[in-house]
Formats: sequence, structure tokens, C-alpha cells
Amino acid sequence: MSRIGYEQDVVAWANEQAALIRAGKFEQLDLEHIAEEIEDVGKSEQRELANRMAILLAHLLKWQFQSERRGASWKNTINVQREAIAWRLRKTPSLKHDVADPEWWQYVWGDATDLAGRETGLDGFPKACPWPFETIMSDWLPEPFSN
Repeated sequence: MSRIGYEQDVVAWANEQAALIRAGKFEQLDLEHIAEEIEDVGKSEQRELANRMAILLAHLLKWQFQSERRGASWKNTINVQREAIAWRLRKTPSLKHDVADPEWWQYVWGDATDLAGRETGLDGFPKACPWPFETIMSDWLPEPFSN
């Protein structure tokens, strides 16, 4: 069995597990924790996608609701997030399932409106994302909000 405890030092443990695999010493592997780590890789990718989408949506909201404060920095953040999301979806096609999930959108939209609210001091954003994914990911920017 593993000489380095998973809870003791996860990096040293991971290096030891990799060495055991390479040496063909499968009977010494910490299979339960290896399985957890593999699952965590997927969860990490999902969190990254959700975080990037929330940042993108928050900046689109700021662009729409604070049109007088628009600037190159916001536009740059929007472009960077779009590129990173597109890249992540190309490299990990299974994440497209998340983008098609209404529950995922509800979660991400909540994060986006929280972030936009903290950064602008505004509230009263729409209860659900008003833009389709294809529009969000295109070279599009929302028009200023008018009452």
C-alpha cells in the first residue's frame, strides 16, 4: 500500500502513485483516492467553465447597465473569457452538456448577477439570462439598458 498518506501530502502521494503505476506495482495503488482524484479533475474543469461564464456574463451585464463606464478593459475581459470558454469546450467536448443544462445556467447566472452587483452596486438584473449561448459567444455586445 501507499507509503505516503493522501491526507498527509497530496502532491507527494500523487507522485508516488504515478511511480507505482509506471513500475507496474498495481497492487500497491491507493485506488479509492485515485478514483476521487480522477473525478475531481472533471469537477475542476466544470468549475472553470462555470467561473469563466459567470465572469463573461457579469461583464456583459456591466456593459449593458453601466454603458457610461464602458472601456477597453471590460471589452478585453469579455474577449478573453469568450476565447477561454470556446477553447475549453473544444478541448473538453463533454462540457457542452453543462452548457445545455438549464440548471447550470441558473447557477451561473446567479453567480454572474452577484458579481455584477458587487462590482457596480446595482441590482434588479433579470432573473434569468436573457441571451442565448450562441449570442453570448459571438462578437456581440448588449445595448444599453433603458427603463
